[in-house]
Amino acid sequence: MTTSLKPSKTVLIIGAGVAGLAAGCYAQMNGLRSKIFELHDLPGGLCTAWERKGYIFDGCIHYLFGSGEGQPFNELWKELGVLPGRAMIDHAEFMRVSDSRGKTLVTYADPEHLAQHIAELSPADAHLGKELADGVRTFCNFDMSILQQKPKALMTAQDWRDFGMKMTPYLLPLAKWGLVEAQDYAKRFKDPFLQRAWRHVFGWAEIPMMAALSVLAYMHTRNAGFPSGGSLELARDIERRYLALGGEIYYKGQVEKILVEDGRAVGVRLYNDEVHRGDYVISAADGRGTLFDLLDEEHVPGKMKELYDGRLPLHSMLQVSYGVDRDLSAEPHWATYLLDEPLLIAGEAYREIGVKHYCFDPSLASPGKSCLVVMLRTPYSYWQRIYGRRLYDTEQSQVADILLEFLEGLYPGIRSQVEVSDVATPLSYERYTGNWQGSSCGWLLTQKTMTMMIQGMPKTLPKVENFYMAGQWVEPGGSVPICAMSGRNAIQLICAAEGSPFIAKQG
Repeated sequence: MTTSLKPSKTVLIIGAGVAGLAAGCYAQMNGLRSKIFELHDLPGGLCTAWERKGYIFDGCIHYLFGSGEGQPFNELWKELGVLPGRAMIDHAEFMRVSDSRGKTLVTYADPEHLAQHIAELSPADAHLGKELADGVRTFCNFDMSILQQKPKALMTAQDWRDFGMKMTPYLLPLAKWGLVEAQDYAKRFKDPFLQRAWRHVFGWAEIPMMAALSVLAYMHTRNAGFPSGGSLELARDIERRYLALGGEIYYKGQVEKILVEDGRAVGVRLYNDEVHRGDYVISAADGRGTLFDLLDEEHVPGKMKELYDGRLPLHSMLQVSYGVDRDLSAEPHWATYLLDEPLLIAGEAYREIGVKHYCFDPSLASPGKSCLVVMLRTPYSYWQRIYGRRLYDTEQSQVADILLEFLEGLYPGIRSQVEVSDVATPLSYERYTGNWQGSSCGWLLTQKTMTMMIQGMPKTLPKVENFYMAGQWVEPGGSVPICAMSGRNAIQLICAAEGSPFIAKQG
């Protein structure tokens, strides 16, 4: 490979999540020497799964943008060694939402089927079904990756003109759907069931409708499949690609401090007191920990400090997983159940419970068995108050039992078929990944943070040269492809600083 970069240039990367691994891969492609430092003993960060008694519980991906040949983000995964070797599993529907009387909304990916279904549920809302279907069709051809093809700091006048030309057909759809949250759109339905159900289709009520419709659009074009083997195997694909390119990973190599000399990042010090020096430092780790712990606060401008003052929404998650000696493949793979009476879990009253099984991927459990998962948004403060005490373990067991009793009502006899259960709280995520308040996606994607995503967030510090940030804390929404693109962007910035063209090649 021909490159103008000097072989001695070294990039130190903090975090072996998707953003850090991607940054490492592109560093190696561009003739840089790179080292990744990871506090855990596995790659992936939040893009992970864990094994319990033969069951693999997935903790991240529901769908992967870029799974379709020739579609947005597809080239990215080829460059990172994920495709074409990993099979993708596509679904015809995203989720079902049912009430206690058996009324069910099915969010079909096919827009015509979706419109017809809504009209059947509520003839008075048929016009909204058609409107949603038109929205899905509109975003089928929308290339979300153009927002990150090149860092905004490097875009020339011609780049901005090209970007504007690509975005022009979507200006009206963006204005119509970009600033409307699902919970607000739900109020437009006349049918009380649809009013309630639509709020809970896409995981959180504040999700912008543009993002929601884009999920259905990419599912419809078969560009949002589930990677066979799950999230951790996808991360391992990227790890293999990185190592094959000659990169180095230091597992259980937690960084204590980013070293700054004369206003320039020059290395990192690990907790075992090892010092590694380099020409550039990229932090793909937790944003708050990077700015306030790894760096000295004096280096952080006031506007970046404000991001972490509690005003932006997070998604602290509770995941309760069950390994079940029962085949659930005939059941909908993902459903949310609306409750007449709230269920009290970890101090919160829940009026809806989402349940997902993974029988569509036989690699996650033995034949005839199922991985069953309940994921809930939960207050970090509740778990933080009891962490480190016996009460923490007791509360985890109690939560698992409450939800199992609920599942018994859905699947009679399932209590006796559970072979293993596992509870991951926000403290679990924080302990294993370092993510502030155990947030599963950095900043939660809402109307406010979507504007930040489009405008772009700062990825450098004015007082620290040769330092960059990548990942979910500088890319609101924190989706896996966007984090990977963020790592790519960091290396584009370094190549520009070196006066060298950026190189990306498929594995």
